[in-house]
Amino acid sequence: MIEELKDADILNKVGGRFKLSSLIQKRMVEMMEGGRPLVEDTEGMTMMEIVVEEIKQNKIALDFTPGKTKEKFTL
Repeated sequence: MIEELKDADILNKVGGRFKLSSLIQKRMVEMMEGGRPLVEDTEGMTMMEIVVEEIKQNKIALDFTPGKTKEKFTL
């Protein structure tokens, strides 16, 4: 398991465990469909490590705008 996922800071940044897992899942799907990493120097990193690093650097977030029926993935 990635140690950063145990840190309360990343959970608070996203809004909890369920939102974090949703964000990770959506971003990993996007990357599997051809999306490029938004962080530098990803050599030797797993896809999960890349996504966690993107979250830590505020490169990705979930957008829960009122009035929307579904959450929106923003970059």
